[in-house]
Amino acid sequence: MFFPKVTILGVGLIGSSVALAMKKRRLCGHITGFGRREERLMRAKDLGIVDSFDLDPSRASLGSDFVLFSMPVGFFPRIAGMIRDSLKEGAVVSDAGSIKGSLVHEMEKALSNKTPFVGAHPIAGSEQSGVDAADADLFEKRRCVITPTDKTDRTALDTLTELWRSLGAEVVIMTPEEHDRVFGAVSHLPHIIAYALMNSADELNHSYLAYAGQGFLDTTRIAASSPEVWRDICMGNKENLIQFLDTFMGRLERVKGYLAGSDAASLEGEFSKAKTLRDECGQD
Repeated sequence: MFFPKVTILGVGLIGSSVALAMKKRRLCGHITGFGRREERLMRAKDLGIVDSFDLDPSRASLGSDFVLFSMPVGFFPRIAGMIRDSLKEGAVVSDAGSIKGSLVHEMEKALSNKTPFVGAHPIAGSEQSGVDAADADLFEKRRCVITPTDKTDRTALDTLTELWRSLGAEVVIMTPEEHDRVFGAVSHLPHIIAYALMNSADELNHSYLAYAGQGFLDTTRIAASSPEVWRDICMGNKENLIQFLDTFMGRLERVKGYLAGSDAASLEGEFSKAKTLRDECGQD
């Protein structure tokens, strides 16, 4: 598998890491980057992540064999409309976004039939962002969820699956809708909680934050993530998140009730259940 020309639409952590990973494994020729800030694109070129760049996504995508959307998901449909007419017939178009659901169907409509879109989500992010955090081995032994629909081109799906496996990822197939429920619970909801916890501590008394220990810092680590990125993710998955927040707030009310009733045994039971579940996390 070899892509003579690749376009990375968004040279942040994930997009830049895909570029480096493909170069390291000799899966591509020329890589062109697109972004909103010229200085970031110049930095990507200086670091050898991209070979050229363009501030026009249509020109950046012209003649590419593989196009990856890796900017904040709120920009996807508009950029898809801008590049539609410049895409090469048979090119594979994919993404690395954290929501799928209706977005995948919207992208399928925005792009022409000659350029199949296949949704993907590598589970390899961090609170770090930007081109300087890029890592050619970021996807090794990580999962990548691919989200085909009944309109997905089989050849494009097979190509994308092979690509992610070549980058070291374990590929998992889900529907776009299943993806958003799963990651709404284990990724999107925790980000909302981390942001809310930071803001709650500040609201109680800003000076308390100076005494934050490792436990607080570990718990709120993901609150250091890009607000712009997570704004778009949460808005794109808001129906699931509203439901999940109701469940979470119900749990908090239960704990509040145990405290109000001095019910130490039930409080310990709640904590014990959570500890057991946490101990089981990641165990296959």
